[in-house]
Amino acid sequence: MEGPQRLDDLREHGRMQWLDAARGWRAEPDDIVNALAADGYQECKRETARVPRAPATGGVWQGIDHKTGAVASTVWTREPNGDPVVFITINGQPLEGR
Repeated sequence: MEGPQRLDDLREHGRMQWLDAARGWRAEPDDIVNALAADGYQECKRETARVPRAPATGGVWQGIDHKTGAVASTVWTREPNGDPVVFITINGQPLEGR
């Protein structure tokens, strides 16, 4: 599946890399959300999972493109070393690496 233009820009600049083993993306969650928002997706849901006195351990974000009706969803978690892994779907179809 072809992704929104701003996600393609993140890939081209090395700020988003596909992880075969995880079947997800190594990227900062805020970079993904900002890219989707810049491509016209308006936030309709955002939740963050936290452990007391620790950084966020995961979260979800959903947005809708009111021009096309497309829905983008992201779910992210952190690996034990602290690196984020982000899973992205557009209209229920996973956005996978090339």
